[in-house]
Amino acid sequence: MGRPCGVWLGPTAGAEFEFVREALRGRVELVECLTVAQATAWESATGRRPTLVLLAADRPGRWSLEEVVAATRRWPLVTLLGVGTSLGEGRRRSGPLIAGIEEVAWHDLPGRLECWLAELAAGRAGALAAPATARREERLLEAIDSVMRVERGDPREPVWLAGGRGADLEGLADLLTLAGRRVAGVTSGRPPLDPVAALVVWDAVAIGPDDLAWLRMVAANRPGVGIVLLESFPRGDSTQAALRAGAGAVVGRPLTLEALEGTLRRLERLARETRGATGLGAAMPRR
Repeated sequence: MGRPCGVWLGPTAGAEFEFVREALRGRVELVECLTVAQATAWESATGRRPTLVLLAADRPGRWSLEEVVAATRRWPLVTLLGVGTSLGEGRRRSGPLIAGIEEVAWHDLPGRLECWLAELAAGRAGALAAPATARREERLLEAIDSVMRVERGDPREPVWLAGGRGADLEGLADLLTLAGRRVAGVTSGRPPLDPVAALVVWDAVAIGPDDLAWLRMVAANRPGVGIVLLESFPRGDSTQAALRAGAGAVVGRPLTLEALEGTLRRLERLARETRGATGLGAAMPRR
């Protein structure tokens, strides 16, 4: 099966959108258009139809109801998602701005798409393809079901957990167990410099200079370890700083199982691709 085709509608500028588009490269053949009319012209010229349409919202109110209706009428059976930046962060807690369109935060989209693409490859619709009439609770339950499906021959690396609050760590451990993963160890506070696991989930809450310094030491001491940082309000600049320091990804809180597990799968896939390209047996990539 070839790569699915995705249409990106709207702006592309900014570190947050670049983070999403970089994560999509190699997974989705992305066509960038400013409007539905431009995408329609591309369809007519190529004879192709997208599998995914992303409405990029760099600010609240970027898309009107009329524009969304035009997109849904053009692609009634295509998965249509909104991609929000930090300026629309509050909608993650209050709900989507436009009924029927699920808006995914920029830092969650790569992980959630990883799970959705796996479902697509297996011939299933997946949580992101839920009908427009589905409620948030129904979408959440479908996402949990899809993550819990462990395909034969789909090994999942154990994970080391680190964070500041015991209750949060217990919740993270429960999420990982639901995803079929084993928790290799738990550290209160920052992760150890030499975690005995290829994957680390660090609930940093807010990424500060001291955290970045510790992250550099972990990445230098354990080359290739895949580190996922959890932050309450990720921003493009803080995420870029974390990636440069050695993190594999930054995911926002409140956390969903689909975003977390999809991010871990993405790091595992990148590790396999890195090993295949270099012929080395190293663990997780540091990018």
